[in-house]
Amino acid sequence: MRIQPSPRAVALTAVLALTAASACTAGGDKDKDSGPAADAPQTIQVWHGWSADHEVKAFEDAVAGFRRAHPNITVKITGNQLDDQITNAIRGGNPPDVVSSFTTDNLGQFCQSGAWQELTPRLQKDKVDLGIFPKAVQDYTQFKGKRCALPLLADAYGLYYNKKLMKGEKPPTTMSELAALAKKLTVRDPDGTIKVAGFMPSTQYYEHTPQHIAPSFGVKWLGADGKANFSKDPGFKAYLRWSKDLLDWYGLQNARKFMRSMGQEFEASNPFQKGKVAMAIDGEWRTKFIEKEAPTLDYGTAPPPVADDRKDQYGSGFTLGTIMGIPRGAKHPEAAWALVKYLTTDTQAVVTLANALGNVPSTRDALASPALKLPPQFKTFMDVFRHPGTSTSPSSPNGGDYIVQFQEFVQDQWEPGKVSDLDKGLRDLDVKIDKALRLSGG
Repeated sequence: MRIQPSPRAVALTAVLALTAASACTAGGDKDKDSGPAADAPQTIQVWHGWSADHEVKAFEDAVAGFRRAHPNITVKITGNQLDDQITNAIRGGNPPDVVSSFTTDNLGQFCQSGAWQELTPRLQKDKVDLGIFPKAVQDYTQFKGKRCALPLLADAYGLYYNKKLMKGEKPPTTMSELAALAKKLTVRDPDGTIKVAGFMPSTQYYEHTPQHIAPSFGVKWLGADGKANFSKDPGFKAYLRWSKDLLDWYGLQNARKFMRSMGQEFEASNPFQKGKVAMAIDGEWRTKFIEKEAPTLDYGTAPPPVADDRKDQYGSGFTLGTIMGIPRGAKHPEAAWALVKYLTTDTQAVVTLANALGNVPSTRDALASPALKLPPQFKTFMDVFRHPGTSTSPSSPNGGDYIVQFQEFVQDQWEPGKVSDLDKGLRDLDVKIDKALRLSGG
């Protein structure tokens, strides 16, 4: 489950706090050789971001196996700790020993600033084969050759559809099919008010952000030179025109009125769960919410539709996930590494978390484990996660600011019809993003 501050706040906070941490906090490679040995009696502090009762219990249950195997290590766990608290603790020189983050986009800054320790020497020493993780996972846990994190469960995105509202229609496989079916399934009042949306294309609809939808068009966010690629990759224009065409069909004001009437994303009033949306792109965690909050909902899942010229890639999608690491200045790095390795590579620990949280297991063995107890609709997300064409957004040195700026462009300029020249708008956006990347060392 991913409940976190707005992307802009996350990106800005991460850049400022981690830059300050890099400047003000002592530490670095020497951290891996400091502190007591892993077999010495000691207490380690662990911070994670989960906060709901069942999430906190799931983490405790996963750690239970480690406690049995390492009785000399007392593990104290604190939940509901997001990136700003973590980076402030690093900056203040008093961090916990182990941290996890939902914000994969900040990985580049974690690694580049040294705020999270490089794990490669430990991985090599313990002969951990990174092949246990799918390629996309390997990609989003390293930045420019530095691996300062390991994955702790993953998110994959797919298409949810309400079987009753679909009226016998099959889930679409291409974006043109999605648009046509969305129009067919939409129900309006005579004045244009949307009663049921077939599919809401606006970036302001929960998980329908460019980061989650644009990969269906095969976009490459950054070029080989690390610079913004929005004006150079035709996939971005294809995505923008597709979403604007469907949004214009609804009417911007009608769409906004509908979205203002929606319930909260992570509450029982979520419009898909209430039968007000026929199809939606969402993460695998939605299966858990439906199980708890809308158990009678008859729904299915499918891979996200792809652009019409990418039919051979149907089955792929977008993924990212929770990451775990050891902050600079950790007082018990050897014991911290033992816990990080256990939680991210031990099949039983990964399966325990996946079952309880409804997230995708992040190792190949856990994906194939018969101990997984998840609803049948969950299989879609494991298949998407395993697909060789599934992609993630690349790390950058400024906390995924390029994604934030593109989303702001779409939401504030493109959707309201303020962009008269799309090519120029995207070129200007590239210049703006590249300037920000240079300022942050990119």
